[in-house]
Amino acid sequence: MSANAKPALLIVDDDPLITDTLHFVLSSDFEVFVAESRQQVKSLLTQIQEAPPLALVDLGLPPSQHKPDEGFALITDLLNHSKRIRILVLSGQNDEANARHARALGAIDFIAKPAEPETIKQALLSALRFDQETPPLAKPEAAQAEPGGIVGTSFAIDRLRNQIKLYADAPFPVLIEGESGSGKELVAKSLHQWSKRSAKPYLALNCAAISPTLVEPTLFGYAKGAFTGANQAHSGYFEDARDGTLFLDEIGELPLELQAKLLRVLENGEFQRVGETVSRFSNARIVAATNRDLRKEVREGRFRGDLYHRLSVFSVHVPPLREQGEDKQALLEFFRNHFSREVGAAPFTFSTDAQRLWEDYHFPGNVRELRNIVIRLTTKYAGRTVNARELEDEFDLDVVNPSSIPLPTDANALQDYAKSHLRGVHNFNLDQVMKQWEKSYVEAALGMTHGNLSQAAKILGVNRTTLYSRMQTYQND
Repeated sequence: MSANAKPALLIVDDDPLITDTLHFVLSSDFEVFVAESRQQVKSLLTQIQEAPPLALVDLGLPPSQHKPDEGFALITDLLNHSKRIRILVLSGQNDEANARHARALGAIDFIAKPAEPETIKQALLSALRFDQETPPLAKPEAAQAEPGGIVGTSFAIDRLRNQIKLYADAPFPVLIEGESGSGKELVAKSLHQWSKRSAKPYLALNCAAISPTLVEPTLFGYAKGAFTGANQAHSGYFEDARDGTLFLDEIGELPLELQAKLLRVLENGEFQRVGETVSRFSNARIVAATNRDLRKEVREGRFRGDLYHRLSVFSVHVPPLREQGEDKQALLEFFRNHFSREVGAAPFTFSTDAQRLWEDYHFPGNVRELRNIVIRLTTKYAGRTVNARELEDEFDLDVVNPSSIPLPTDANALQDYAKSHLRGVHNFNLDQVMKQWEKSYVEAALGMTHGNLSQAAKILGVNRTTLYSRMQTYQND
């Protein structure tokens, strides 16, 4: 984008009166794109050359306008497409729990309808002040002589650093696994920066952010006339990466038919441009990342087992923030200092109660959520002391920390209950009882997360697809 170009803004709302009004008011400051549903957004993103830096989204979108589910899912979709999109939610579903959950998913702020257009414009312009290029954990200069400048001293982070150092120079693929927002892309960049390939190209492709029909020509390139619109030959990521590093983010989203072609490149470096028969070779080192359980995806037939084993020669697990203990304080200090300098504001501080609340919060959105909270606090409370109530407003307290779910520990009490139950029941069926217990926990998790499958699956400690299939089972009974 040139210095004089207007920043792009994506507005997603199914009310034409709102979109028409906002388009008219905001078009003098932004290049405005409009969509009314998740499906339209997906189509639009394949048509524009670069992801917009800003998005203003409603939660109540078709086909379930009276629920926030589609809006929550759209936040995830947009961040999968580009982790640098600043998302603001503009919604009439302004229940505080919805606002908190939207922010935990990665939205940087929540604006309740009705809102004055000038208020919305100022919020959007304010969002542009903050540098979303900052990696999820830290910039390299933040820590001396450490891979990628990763902030933290916890055992989990020390182990991550050691793995990066150990694997950086090896020519073999690396599979990075971890929850959304935990910093997988930074680990990929660190592997490149700490390798002998650091002076070579580093290219990244988000497999979830590109249409399946475009993945093959994007990765392998294409010949002139290979398909409609191919007016000239074009190289692909494998060719452009040459002897450097190619990072394939969200590898679990790669279509099955392309997994076989990727496997062939991994085995011998050989590939062909779409529409060509001439073989080409790439020596790029492959680093892949996923927030899915690929072993389970293999068992359920959605990911090739041979590709999984080829990608996971080395595996790196990026720990969720809840496992990093006092690193939450180190990250707070890093981002607070960074964003205060960036906008020329005095840093905020915490009261004693707010500090205790910060230390106890489990950050379901991981480091991305922490960073966005610091951005909001810097904007609202520059130079001030933030109290516990003000800080609590930024937290998604309706999502339970998976590690804090109380489990029964008194085996004798459980046996006594089971005995009394068995004595009073005729034709007891253990399978039915266990299924009912499971169904109750699933329904409770869905209620706590307002029907968000991904968050419910996280609470229950299962894969999203597993949760969905079990819900289908309940409906068929």
